Amino acid sequence: MSTIASVTAVAFNVSPKTNWFFILIQMSDGSRAWGEASLNGWETALQTATQLHGQPLVGMTAEAAIAQLRPSAMLPGGLVSNAVLSALAQALWTIRAGQEAVPLHAVLAPLQRKAISVYANINRATVDRTPAGFAATAQRAAAAGFLGFKAAPFDGVTPAACAAGEADQLIRHGVDCLYAIREAVGPQARLMVDCHWRFDEKSALDVLDQLQDVGLHWFECPLAETYDNWDSLRKIKAHANEQNVLIAAAETQVGVASFEMQIREKLLDVIMPDIKYCGGPAHMLAIAEMAAAHDILFAPHNPTGPVCTVASLHVACVASKAHMLELQFEESPLYDALVGQQHPTLEKGKYHVPNRTGLGVEPDMQLISAHPFKPVPFGIETLLAV
Repeated sequence: MSTIASVTAVAFNVSPKTNWFFILIQMSDGSRAWGEASLNGWETALQTATQLHGQPLVGMTAEAAIAQLRPSAMLPGGLVSNAVLSALAQALWTIRAGQEAVPLHAVLAPLQRKAISVYANINRATVDRTPAGFAATAQRAAAAGFLGFKAAPFDGVTPAACAAGEADQLIRHGVDCLYAIREAVGPQARLMVDCHWRFDEKSALDVLDQLQDVGLHWFECPLAETYDNWDSLRKIKAHANEQNVLIAAAETQVGVASFEMQIREKLLDVIMPDIKYCGGPAHMLAIAEMAAAHDILFAPHNPTGPVCTVASLHVACVASKAHMLELQFEESPLYDALVGQQHPTLEKGKYHVPNRTGLGVEPDMQLISAHPFKPVPFGIETLLAV
């Protein structure tokens, strides 16, 4: 019987702002599998947490190890520990699929669809942060075959600046960028904005009014999804829905119980679990089914590497309902280089789920070794999700 031989943390630098953080599990029979736990700026803590949570699994079977993983918002290690547990779960479920010689999706649930719509997150690819710069990136993504687009153009805006009346010019700039994207992609394309928790209640409502003619599909993460903001989130959701705009959020929530609170309180129209944080494939699937039972859309958050993309794709194709999958467009040429032609290709705006054994992609270890960890800034969630 094959057991876990080693658990190794592997950091891969892909840009001045981004490391992807992988966990590699190797089994006693020589098989191996990958999970992703990327959390920018926290790589040293992720390394420590990998030892803390991974070493006790050595010597266990994959099935026994999965039973030991208990993601929870109450863990002392917070999002760092849960990112590691989620990555371990990705790898372990992949190993289980390999042992049964089936694709990852086959050990999760019956296939509901062979493909899912994918939208381009054009934010990190847009170095020129002007309206023209965002429009140019959107045009490149449209030329690549994407039918949906998301940007986060409210650079420098913070809740404190909004409350002090000091963010008006920055907000106007972000609004102008979104109108420029709409003009670039045409009236039929889905256009989303990620606010990264930068607003207070008043500014979020004002921005929705300013964007009314842009035809948003969804308005993402206007405020941190904390208990103190629940009443404000309800007001923002009601105002957005009056304009036929959806509210999307919850990318950093952990575990089924945390999502249940968001779902039962009817705070959101679109729930966005991230397979790197929510607990891994099985937890993401449980969250998706809970959302479906409450008529809330399921759209996996996925702004990082191909391991996360393909793992999320497997889950989305077995969920009873699935809306769209995110892809970080053109952040780094290393995205394509890491898995090469194994990666799904975009066909009519969709990715088809791999039918190969396991995850269906295998990262290039030599390429990872050629781009070792470099310090990067903390992600926006560290600075603003308070």
